[in-house]
Amino acid sequence: MKRLEVKLHLPAVAPLLDVVKVTADSLGGGLAAPQRLDGLDDEFRSDWEAELVAAQNEDVRRLLALFGREFFGTGIIALDEANAEPVMRACAALRLRLRAGELAVLPDEALESGAVDVAGLAEPVQRAFMSYVFLATLQDLCLSHLGPAVLESDS
Repeated sequence: MKRLEVKLHLPAVAPLLDVVKVTADSLGGGLAAPQRLDGLDDEFRSDWEAELVAAQNEDVRRLLALFGREFFGTGIIALDEANAEPVMRACAALRLRLRAGELAVLPDEALESGAVDVAGLAEPVQRAFMSYVFLATLQDLCLSHLGPAVLESDS
């Protein structure tokens, strides 16, 4: 099994994790990308959405678990074939929530390219943007180093 250990600089990451945790809490009982499917039975839609929310919450829980006591002792997170896919989904959900919230003031092109004058942003938007980039970097690490192994494990 492929495993990637990433050493992170605690003083830089800790404030970002605060934003990530608040964003995760804001997801609560809702989807990061709510679905509007017309024509579904209300009970079926409710059950289906509950399953999606439960899966999203589990993915976010697995991502946050990377940043537990061990992380704060070593500064290291471990990504592997077992957690790469849930981590990528959790990062996507959190990035969507950040994008719809604090980062709504920034154009999508700037968010995706990273072409943002961070110094010119208000402090809460700066932290949200840096958290957005941090989550994108985690996704990139999973795709770059574990993507083929994750895809092979599903076949």
